[in-house]
Amino acid sequence: MTSAQLPPHAPAATAPIEADAVIIGAGPVGLFQVFELGLLDIRAHVIDALPYPGGQPVELYPHKPIYDIPAIAVCTGKELAESLLKQIEPFAPTFHLGQEVTVVEPHGRFFIATAKGTRFITRTLFIAAGVGAFQPRALKVDGIEAFEGRQLLYHVADPAQLAGHNVVVLGGEDAAVDWAVRLASDESAQRPANVVLLHRRDAFQAAPAQLQRLHELREAHRLQFMPGQITGFEAADERLTGLKVTGPDAVTRIVPTDTLVVCLGLSPKLGPIADWSLAIERKQLVVDTEQFATSVPGIYAVGDINTYPGKKKLILCGFHEATLAAFGAAAHIRPEQKILLQYTTTSPKLHKLLGVNPQVAQG
Repeated sequence: MTSAQLPPHAPAATAPIEADAVIIGAGPVGLFQVFELGLLDIRAHVIDALPYPGGQPVELYPHKPIYDIPAIAVCTGKELAESLLKQIEPFAPTFHLGQEVTVVEPHGRFFIATAKGTRFITRTLFIAAGVGAFQPRALKVDGIEAFEGRQLLYHVADPAQLAGHNVVVLGGEDAAVDWAVRLASDESAQRPANVVLLHRRDAFQAAPAQLQRLHELREAHRLQFMPGQITGFEAADERLTGLKVTGPDAVTRIVPTDTLVVCLGLSPKLGPIADWSLAIERKQLVVDTEQFATSVPGIYAVGDINTYPGKKKLILCGFHEATLAAFGAAAHIRPEQKILLQYTTTSPKLHKLLGVNPQVAQG
């Protein structure tokens, strides 16, 4: 997604943020949870360990087609995330991205804290964390971690910071190909001086259109491909200056490097969720199928993170779970109020929440 497509996110707060609902996970199910809560007039804060919304589909297969989303014949992971972000705009969720939840404590309501110091007091908590918090797979080269965050990047927040650099992109799947193509296609004055795509072999798993563009850039000498693996590095004055790349011919070459962008995929980790006193079965949260509530009242789990008899790990099933979880949460937040089922086609209240023009709705 481009920066223009990213929703606003809140900086770390010094005082706890008061909320009715906090959602852990900004993947498709977490985003749809925002929508279903919004229809019940419950506003949400969304936390995700990744620096952008969309979850696994955006990170692992942004350009690969998805065929089983109801009423959408085909869409990519990126397009699905963009559509969901558009759908939830009327409910103005606040995003806290690039943050991992480390503390969940019940105190009547729930106290939540992230590793970056953002704190919440919330009535309900929704865990839509997929199979756990996705973290980039680290490059295993002794000592290279010293350059992380400066010259070793797992996420590129601003491509302009690579202006004039010798950039090496490491990886062979969608994210690596996307970044190599994007950087090599840059025509601006802030483009990198040189782009090298490094992978152990000349074969990539990416969308056909991206592979075609990669071929064109290589033919035009805008991008260089190098087969091999990083076996070491060179540095001077505490700065990375080159990578030692050992190729299939067993010869080690030095590749001048100012910035190394590592795209080796994501590693899901259940992490601190395991310490939150929730019933867990095979690293998944046990829920009922009426409200998708966990063993702790007020905490709900939707999507791949949960388990129940007949569970199917499909995005469309997660959407169903988010709907029932929202109704369960509404009853938890407002126990004195009867929660009515209303339809977006006919309900003036829902039209108002969605910002729909009454004349358009009637038409």
